[in-house]
Amino acid sequence: MNRWTRSLLAGTALVATAALAQNFVREAPKDVKPAIIAVSATPPIITVNGTSDRLSPGARVHDRNNMLVLSGALAGKSLYTVYRRDGAGLVHEVWLLNADEYAKLGGTEAGDPKGYLRFAELLNLIWGTRAAVLGK
Repeated sequence: MNRWTRSLLAGTALVATAALAQNFVREAPKDVKPAIIAVSATPPIITVNGTSDRLSPGARVHDRNNMLVLSGALAGKSLYTVYRRDGAGLVHEVWLLNADEYAKLGGTEAGDPKGYLRFAELLNLIWGTRAAVLGK
């Protein structure tokens, strides 16, 4: 009987831990910009909306599940993204989007002060929807 009690407690703890892990919600940073980033065959060389640029040393690329992706795995691909630069002006953090998410974000204009607010709202809407779809 004692063996079964320990097994039951261990199983319950495992299920509770898994349930807590699902409450992770990916938050959208407020200072990101949408772009199509094309990674060259030799990263860290990239193009951001057709302009040559570089990934910073230690650049972080987040996929749709917020897992880190190595830049070498993206070599030769063009990706819908939002990104943030570091203090030196290099691209430091990148979040990958799908085509629908990027299309929703593409309507904001950089000159419109309300455009950035709308952009932030759309990012929160997109990542909030992902959380709902993933079982939140």
